[in-house]
Amino acid sequence: MLTTSSYDQLKSAQIAIGKLNSTKPSIYRKFINIIKVTRQLQFGYQYMGSLIMDEDPGKFNPMSQDDYVLSVYYREIENLKTDKKFLDLKQLLKTHNQLSYANISKLALGENPEALVGPTLVR
Repeated sequence: MLTTSSYDQLKSAQIAIGKLNSTKPSIYRKFINIIKVTRQLQFGYQYMGSLIMDEDPGKFNPMSQDDYVLSVYYREIENLKTDKKFLDLKQLLKTHNQLSYANISKLALGENPEALVGPTLVR
C-alpha cells in the first residue's frame, strides 16, 4: 500500500503529538516505549498500529518470532490500551491515520516532518 503525506498533514500530526506529550505525558511515554520496542524487535510500525487500533494486523505480521517474545509484546500493547488516557492516543492515531503509523511513530520519535513528505510504502 502506498500513502502520500503532505507537509501540512505531517506538521498537524507533529503538533498533536506535542500536545499529547504536554497534556498527557504518561500515555505519551508509554506510546514512545511501544514504538521503541517495535523498532528493537524489527516489527513494522503498521503491525504495532493495527494492534493498538484493534485492526486486522494479518498482512503486517512479523515473519517469524518466538512465541514468548510475541506474548511480551502483546502484553505491553494491552498495558498501553488499559491506560485511562488511552482514548486520547487512540483519537490522535485515528485523526492522523492517513499518514501511516510509521510516519506517526517517526514524528513521535522526533523526526522532522520535512524528511517524511512524499509517498511512503507501507509494509
